[in-house]
Amino acid sequence: MKVALIGATGFVGAAVLEELLRRGHEVVALARDPAKLKARPHLLAVQADVMDAAQVRKAVAGTDAVVSAYNAGWGNPNIYADFMQGSRAIVQGIKDAGVKRYLVVGGAGSLYVNGKQLVDGPDFPAAIKPGATAARDMYTELQKESALDWTLLSPPIAFHAGGVTGRTGQYRTGKDEPLMQPDGTPGTISDADLAVALVDALEQNAHLRERFTVAY
Repeated sequence: MKVALIGATGFVGAAVLEELLRRGHEVVALARDPAKLKARPHLLAVQADVMDAAQVRKAVAGTDAVVSAYNAGWGNPNIYADFMQGSRAIVQGIKDAGVKRYLVVGGAGSLYVNGKQLVDGPDFPAAIKPGATAARDMYTELQKESALDWTLLSPPIAFHAGGVTGRTGQYRTGKDEPLMQPDGTPGTISDADLAVALVDALEQNAHLRERFTVAY
């Protein structure tokens, strides 16, 4: 399969890139600076600014699917506005290119506990709330999208850089509520196994027009 990948140099995107190449897919990686991606077989790095729908359209044209691990940067003071602008440009560019399949990594903040989204809870960390709110609002907009066969993957609550590492190929799936451990603590997963779950969804054409979540 020929897959366009957005965010290939990021924490999650790098893991997705490894998984796609591991399974023999042809990857077109969009990057502002393609030089940041080491030349490898079956990988084509192309220069594209995801804030520009026209550049996205040109880069993803002719691919079978687009996978996005886009993040506007947790340290970005304009993360909410930039994340929404980039997410909208990506969707528009994909549609303009005539690509139907779109898989995107969302956030855990849109998961529900007792009927309320985590990002709206009083204890949600203030430092990441703007970015998490943007990821939630992006998902809300995506739910209204009828032109794409989209899938959104929400990581587990305890998922973060520097957490669990390694690829096992194993995971549990859920839908709109976070997966918990038997002792009641939040579930987690490695970046590599999150990528396994996302590429499985791609290859199996699973979770069409719905969100799912994963954890060990």
